[in-house]
Parts: sequence; structure tokens; C-alpha cells
Amino acid sequence: MRMRLRGELCIGAASVLSFISLLLLIFVHVAQINTSNVPRKLYMAELNVSGYGRALEFALKNPIYGLYTNNASAPLALEAGLRQTYRFGLYSRCAYINETAGNCNDHTTGQQFQPLLAISSDVPNNYSFISRNFLDSVKFNGFGNSKYTGQSTKAAYWMILLGTVCAALALLTGILKNNYTFLISTLFSVAGSFLLLIGASIWTVVVKRTEDVNGRTLVSDVTGGTELLGITMTLGPALSLLWGAFGALLLSVIPYMISCCTWRG
Repeated sequence: MRMRLRGELCIGAASVLSFISLLLLIFVHVAQINTSNVPRKLYMAELNVSGYGRALEFALKNPIYGLYTNNASAPLALEAGLRQTYRFGLYSRCAYINETAGNCNDHTTGQQFQPLLAISSDVPNNYSFISRNFLDSVKFNGFGNSKYTGQSTKAAYWMILLGTVCAALALLTGILKNNYTFLISTLFSVAGSFLLLIGASIWTVVVKRTEDVNGRTLVSDVTGGTELLGITMTLGPALSLLWGAFGALLLSVIPYMISCCTWRG
């Protein structure tokens, strides 16, 4: 009786942990799928370009007009104007003219994280050549390497997706109270934890590398003075949720394993 009670407690704890992991992963997947209240606040990374126009004005010693758009519904990647902030999710990116008003690009499976291309494709045509020259003059290791950031995060997406599937299967198979199903749940939890660890690590490393844009400066061709580039990259709350999902699923391995070894149905 005592052994059975211990098994019930273990499988209950394991189910709760795998459920928490799956719930957190659902929030990770809905990040930036649209601009409604919850998805809008969830993102893997945020790019703030609100100060870039001021930097261009300093460098050119001329006022900049029309660099940004005030039209929240303007399409992305069609040189319709920069937004103040860009937020990136697993399936799309959204750009905002303020805290609440913005627009998203088309959903893509494994959306590639390419911040430099995201803003370059929004710069109006009459500023694109000047802007490209200024950005090219700054030696980026991560932010400017769109191939690296894009391919890395696309690979990470598949790790996260497979990890999500494993978390769901661990939860479902654990409901069936049997030593064999508990063994399967344990294996799914181990595999899912490993996949989520890879996905979260890749995203974290990539975003941290793109933070090389933070604090960079432009040099004025007129005066030779310097001004901050006005572009900053920060980690997003969805990435923290991803790490939390990994932790919860990893912790579920222990009670699943105990249940597998001690359960007497």
C-alpha cells in the first residue's frame, strides 16, 4: 500500500511537471503570431530602432523625414518605413509603431531570425542606400550575419518543436498507469529535455551575439564626431519561458523514472 501511494505521488508530480512544461511551450509557440494582447507581449528577442533616425541625422547633419512610418498596418519588408520596435517569434515577426499598434509578416514554419534584413527591408527606398552604407560601416559579428542567425534559429525551431511533441507524449503516456508506459514517459522526457536544451541554447547564443549592435556608434562624415547607432537588441520573455519548459521537463524525468521502477499495478 505504501509503495503504491509513493508511486501515485511520483506519477502525479511527473504529470504536473510535464504539463507545466507543455503549457510554457504553448506560450512560446504563440509568441508574435499576431498583435493581440498575449502574443504581443511574448517574443524571443526585441529590436529597438527608435534612435536610429537621430543617429542618421547626426551623421548627415541634415533632418531625416519619412524614415519611420506612423501607419501600424503598413506591410513589412516592402520599404514602407521603419517601425519603432521589432519582435521576433518562432513563426513570424511583428513590428510596432508604439507599445500596442503593429503588424506582422506572413507566418512561416521555422521563421528565421534575421534582424538586419528585417529593418533593411523596411527602410524607404530614398534612404536605403545611405542606411546600408552606414550599417555596413559598422563591423558586426552577429547582428550583420543574417545567414548565421537565420540558419541557426531555423534549426533551433525544429529542436523546440520536437521537444514540444516529446513533452506532450510524456504527459499522455504517463496517464496510462503501467510500468512500460512510465518507461516510455521517462524516455520522452529525457529526449524532450535534450531537444529543448539545444533549442534554447542556440536561441540564447544567437541573440546574445546579435547584441553586438548595442552601444555601436556612427561617425559623422561632416564633423568626424560620433553618435550612438540607436539600435538595441534584447532577449525576450518567450526565451525565458523556453528555459522554464526545459527545466520542468527535466525535473519530470526523476518521478517518471521512480514510477517506472516502483509501480505495482
